[in-house]
Amino acid sequence: MTGVDVSELVRLRTHHPEAVAEAAARRVRRPLLRTGGHSTGRLMIIAADHPARGALAVGDRRLAMAGRLDLLERLCLALSRPGVDGVLASADILDDLLLLGALEDRVVVGSMNRGGLAGAAFELDDRFTGHRPEDLARLGFDAGKLLLRIDYEDPGSLDTMYSAARAIDAMAERRLPVFVEPFICRRVEGRLRTDLGAEAVTRSIAIASGLAGTSAYTWLKVPVTQNPDDMARVMETSTLPAVLLGGDIGGDQEGAYEKWRGALRLPTVQGLVVGRSLLYPVDGDVAGAVDTAVGLL
Repeated sequence: MTGVDVSELVRLRTHHPEAVAEAAARRVRRPLLRTGGHSTGRLMIIAADHPARGALAVGDRRLAMAGRLDLLERLCLALSRPGVDGVLASADILDDLLLLGALEDRVVVGSMNRGGLAGAAFELDDRFTGHRPEDLARLGFDAGKLLLRIDYEDPGSLDTMYSAARAIDAMAERRLPVFVEPFICRRVEGRLRTDLGAEAVTRSIAIASGLAGTSAYTWLKVPVTQNPDDMARVMETSTLPAVLLGGDIGGDQEGAYEKWRGALRLPTVQGLVVGRSLLYPVDGDVAGAVDTAVGLL
């Protein structure tokens, strides 16, 4: 793993909090998509915004993502691999990565709504407690991401849709891309479950695509359907560019690669945004997992 000095991070945060803004101001930026060299012309983004929603588990390890030093080392290693374009994370993690100099010439995507804490009674009330559009613009970040979970039996889902639409408007005003991650959900014995059936994913894409006053800067972040063979039909629902999310793959790393490989052939799919399955692979080989995912592009 790439060495990370936590003591130095704490020293900077304690004595020089302005160092975060200074690091952001001097960060070398790049286009969202580019070609040439190791680039494929598509996106490979490492996701690490799970902890801010209290989602710390990886497989049967309930607090796997709780160790910040370990997580930062895994992120720095992943970001150093050829073909990796950038990272999606909450402000605290991106601030650490800025101070570590790990975001140079990388795409930086800020996570915008983290209020729907995993397992909470208010989990669907996914308020915008993370990056605001003005924060992303001020820091010179490259895009934002929002989660849009809709339960047809929960009237509060309308509030989430409204907030998401206005956030997309605000991002478009600043010409900043926003990745919208839509799901149709329902409560099963008190626990929130996402429906990955073809019809549910189709409906979620249709709803997300129609939000806000313009879709010019909207991307979709979508799961592979329960039956991967349904993806071609599902992705015909919108012309918006899309990236695939990784999700919890259990112990079937190879199965996940195969599902992604098939969906990546579809015309609207422009890349991958994957977190836990690459940062915490079953065999422990972060570099190997990331390189394999890059190879799928």
